[in-house]
Amino acid sequence: MRAFILATSLLLLSFTPALRAADDYVLGPDSKTQPGVPRGEVTKYTFDRSTIFPGTTRDYWIYVPKQYDASKPACVMFFQDGIQYSAPTVFDNLIQRGEIPVMIGVFVMHGRVKAADTNALDRYNRSYEYDGMGGDYARFLLEEILPEVAKKYNVSTDPNDRAIAGASSGAIAAFTAAWERPDAFSRVFSSIGTFVGLRGGNEYPILIRKTDPKPIRVFLQDGSNDQNIYGGNWFLANQEMLSALEFAGYEVNHVWGDGGHNGKHAGAIFPDALRWLWKGYPTPVTAGLGSAKAKEILVPGEGWQLVGTGVGHSEGLAVNEAGEVFYGDSGSDRIFKVGKDGKPVVFATGCAGVRGLAYGASGYLYGCENGAARIAVYDASGRPTPVLRAPGCAGLAINHQGEIYFTDPAHHKIWFVNRRGQKLLVDEGIAEPVGVQFTPDQSLLIVTDARGQFAYSFHIQPDGTLTARQRYFCLHLAPGSGQSYGGGMAVDNKGWLYVATEMGVQICDQPGRVNVILPPPQRSLVTGVALGGPKFNELYVTCGDKIYKRVTKATGVLSAHAPVRPPTPGL
Repeated sequence: MRAFILATSLLLLSFTPALRAADDYVLGPDSKTQPGVPRGEVTKYTFDRSTIFPGTTRDYWIYVPKQYDASKPACVMFFQDGIQYSAPTVFDNLIQRGEIPVMIGVFVMHGRVKAADTNALDRYNRSYEYDGMGGDYARFLLEEILPEVAKKYNVSTDPNDRAIAGASSGAIAAFTAAWERPDAFSRVFSSIGTFVGLRGGNEYPILIRKTDPKPIRVFLQDGSNDQNIYGGNWFLANQEMLSALEFAGYEVNHVWGDGGHNGKHAGAIFPDALRWLWKGYPTPVTAGLGSAKAKEILVPGEGWQLVGTGVGHSEGLAVNEAGEVFYGDSGSDRIFKVGKDGKPVVFATGCAGVRGLAYGASGYLYGCENGAARIAVYDASGRPTPVLRAPGCAGLAINHQGEIYFTDPAHHKIWFVNRRGQKLLVDEGIAEPVGVQFTPDQSLLIVTDARGQFAYSFHIQPDGTLTARQRYFCLHLAPGSGQSYGGGMAVDNKGWLYVATEMGVQICDQPGRVNVILPPPQRSLVTGVALGGPKFNELYVTCGDKIYKRVTKATGVLSAHAPVRPPTPGL
């Protein structure tokens, strides 16, 4: 009945706005103290020892319900800008009726750096902390505030037991915390959210559409009279967020009203929003199904699987005709092979500073050995034979005729080695060329620029030289980063390009547009990517000290084989 009333009120707001004046919202009984309902305790604290936001001081409050039992981990919900939405009273009423679990509330103010004297102003960190993209604010809550709470109370470490809420800039801070750390937050309440062009938040609708969905549940509130200023239109931006979340298959709910940039409407609907956010608890919140394009490539329910660990620094991936995968460990000068049993074993040792790897038409593995300033070829037992001198070689690609292209990022150059063994300079000037890959038909060469936003495309001439250089593949950059850290690449038989970047694996269509983003399987840089396995449908990535794989619907292409003409792309 409650859901029906809420839906009916939304229809009235949508079609008969004259029935209600803007901001004419009042708190319901769930937001007011009720007789016989035990009242929780709210205590105030100050935190001034942050290393993530150095120099800041802030107040925070902890709400503890009467039903809290120290022998059981309690759910926890964070709020920005201190106590809002009459939350402690709402908690009292809903916890008493069993409509939400026993929950500790943590209400945190933004930080400020105090001025040295009365003639100067404090530096207010609100926009910096809240509107800023990236994981710093989530780290602050998890690494600095939550441990203080945990000293006093038994709080759950399960992300399914955690929620986060905020208004305006505090709302985008809440969403960002869950977006960056779905391993820590699973439920988000956003009121009059600032998803506009202040510090990059306007990018979220695009990123949501492209990124592999995360296990978070989101409730959005806004009003048609919200702000419309230099950063954007708040109400339109929130509608874009809703559209993007629905497009990507998230579990999302919303209430639109006619209010302005204040908390009146959010306060009125907060109890119902809480019920929806915690509906079905303790059943875990699950990830969305993803976009239509993601469904073409990804297998539902298939996530990253750990293949190997314990290496110093994994990078460089290559696949042989059997689908076996090779990767280098530049920290220990070794090359590993993932065989048909899916387990990594040492393939070669003494590979000084090994980086790029490629499988050649000869049936042997080639590798860039930076420590020895050479490219070497390894026989079936892993024994190396020098091929040519190649100082600074990082990326390596070999076509079906045995011709080699390799990158030299330190000197901003791309080299070509023809079938006669002649080494020719074919391009220079890219800031940091790293990865190198052929298109399936081997008519184009693609090169990543670790220090830029683009991957370059070149047309390959009959003599191996390169023309028609274009900054063709437009990659997304991680928040606060001016470079993609583009590394290794792979291609499938439809011409899709898989690029290792700081943001994870970015999957591009033939016209150069990122359609899908797979975040890193751990908080580390993805350096290499390959499609291997018996069916060439397993997406392998090197990430920090580990290698992972993920089963897909794609089919990889080996450049050592004859060229494959992919389908004509949509423009």
